[in-house]
Amino acid sequence: SPSPLSPEPPNTPKKPIREALSAGKYVAEEEKPLTKVLLLGSGGLSIGQAGEFDYSGSQAIKALKEEGLEVVLINPNIASVQTNKDGQGQSPADRVYLLPVTPEFVEDVIKRERPEGIILSMGGQTGLNCGIALEKRGILEKYNVRVLGTQVDAIEATEDRGIFSDKLNEINERIAPSFACNTVDAAIAASEKIGFPLMIRSAFALGGLGSGLCYDKAQLLSMARTALASSPQILVEKSLKGWKEVEYEVVRDAADNCITVCNMENFDALGVHTGDSIVIAPSQTLTDEEYHMLRTTAIKVVRHLGIVGECNIQYALDPDSQDYCIIEVNPRLSRSSALASKATGYPLAFVAAKLALGKLLPDLTNSVTKSTTACFEPSLDYIVVKVPRWDLSKFERVSREIGSAVKSGG
Repeated sequence: SPSPLSPEPPNTPKKPIREALSAGKYVAEEEKPLTKVLLLGSGGLSIGQAGEFDYSGSQAIKALKEEGLEVVLINPNIASVQTNKDGQGQSPADRVYLLPVTPEFVEDVIKRERPEGIILSMGGQTGLNCGIALEKRGILEKYNVRVLGTQVDAIEATEDRGIFSDKLNEINERIAPSFACNTVDAAIAASEKIGFPLMIRSAFALGGLGSGLCYDKAQLLSMARTALASSPQILVEKSLKGWKEVEYEVVRDAADNCITVCNMENFDALGVHTGDSIVIAPSQTLTDEEYHMLRTTAIKVVRHLGIVGECNIQYALDPDSQDYCIIEVNPRLSRSSALASKATGYPLAFVAAKLALGKLLPDLTNSVTKSTTACFEPSLDYIVVKVPRWDLSKFERVSREIGSAVKSGG
């Protein structure tokens, strides 16, 4: 038998990262070196995608090129910075495919380019949905493409409302009483347990599409049919209308270093989509105790879900008590991430792309000070306000009421 000091046989499998972390020791997996990365871009021009995610993709290209990697971009939106060949002051992608971000077209590009890695979190909801479909169809495995950053199982745990609810219950975190439903009948049964008013949310949906408040059964029937026409699942949950809406931008690396970069507060109470709300960074009406309570929860949830890179966690906070509920976690760069980056000077998308490559926060340089590390939380002595803009005059017969489905174009 080999002595305790003899080297491990060459075929000994490395511990999975999760197992290594739980044992208290981070052991990086030895994988074949990356030379070419496929980046899913921001998608075609429509409300809920496109230019809103151009910032994150452009920053990701810059970070990947800095590491000497070949970058292949799929993005049908010619009116974006990331598809420019001159790069506007930064290294452009090596190859740009002006194709829809759908599994069929992405498979064609993978077949032709044979990248070793793919990044899903820079293209908004469109990129995540496409990544889940690629994984389920076995396309990534077929061409031996590994997902960089947050893995597909973690993405699905945040997007599938049933799994998300179960995951949060595992760590005793609070979410609004809710039921994941796949049919209109199931939604009606759930409404009888929860009572009206209630909130409908669509899983895997762009910009809150198909979500909204229901005050009676007739409204529920209409909204559930509409939502299930474009989404495989809806969440029927207790309405928390009137509660404050607060969100935190969280960054975590593969060795479990985790920080909150910025927190933001919606001027409008819960019930108005963040994209349609005036947003203030940092929050102005939270007590110190409330701020730290939500920050601690954010880190706990992100670690439990196993997100690597950047994500956004949204809360409903009762203005009259310290009661809170987690609304959702977006395991990707979002509209809020662009605002947080500009508000704090912390380049969230750039850092997230580096973390997806396996870099660790303490090893990355703070791009503001150039001397400290990226493993820090910015503190602001000023406030930043985002005011949405709407181009509703372009659409005929459109309702000018704002709600839980985004209508603003920027």
